[in-house]
Amino acid sequence: MPILNKDMSVCISLAGRPSNLGTRFHNFLYDELGLNFVYKAFTTDDIEGAVRGVRALGIRGCSVSMPFKEAVIPLVDVVEPSAAAIESVNTIVNDGGVLTASNTDYEAIAQLIAENELDPAQRVLVRGSGGMAKAVVAAFRGAGFDDVTVLARNASLGPALAEQYGYAWTAADPEPGADVIVNVTPLGMQGADASALSFSEEHLAAASVVFDVVAFPAETPLVSAGRAAGKLVISGAEVHAMQAAAQFERYTGVALTREQIERAAAFSRAE
Repeated sequence: MPILNKDMSVCISLAGRPSNLGTRFHNFLYDELGLNFVYKAFTTDDIEGAVRGVRALGIRGCSVSMPFKEAVIPLVDVVEPSAAAIESVNTIVNDGGVLTASNTDYEAIAQLIAENELDPAQRVLVRGSGGMAKAVVAAFRGAGFDDVTVLARNASLGPALAEQYGYAWTAADPEPGADVIVNVTPLGMQGADASALSFSEEHLAAASVVFDVVAFPAETPLVSAGRAAGKLVISGAEVHAMQAAAQFERYTGVALTREQIERAAAFSRAE
């Protein structure tokens, strides 16, 4: 990493539960490519003040994670279609004090649906209703999936998310039978939820595709169970790497190769 200097560009992340994934991913590539950038993770109890700081201090880029993805929308100047369509932001770019928001989560999920050749005729069950769930549901709608159910206990957010995209909502576990099961909740993350399996064994047995957006740890209970059962598994680690690569390009103007993304992702998970 270059020695800290006055001309160095600074990028940060804002998350309720910060991890070193983004920090290691971005700084690894700054070092490999010889870029005069540094990246640091933060949390905050004052999201409005934090975004004012991004603008006031000339911070080049800001990754936004739960629970701030919706809260930052009124604090920026420009909201790109990827964020406006789902009312959720995960990336802010600062161009001379003008803050532009986008959502590279949506872009990454759409790309993974396409690369894994998921069939739009498949039945999909998405568990969750927060900002990341919006990206997931919107990506499935954009890919032409018609049979999607949103499983969410929040009786306000769940129905609203499902209705926005013409899908079904349920507050209770439906009968197993979905071909694609997608976890978009903290279940399986480190901490109190680390050992939680986000879907029942019956749902897992019925599915052909297991998709968990939890990025840390990479091997969540759901991902491990899906691999053991021989399912097609899409992990949150893949989502994180692809969305981080899109952020990297927005911040630096450098488009990454797949090999560079894979090296940075491996480094970010090796701590």
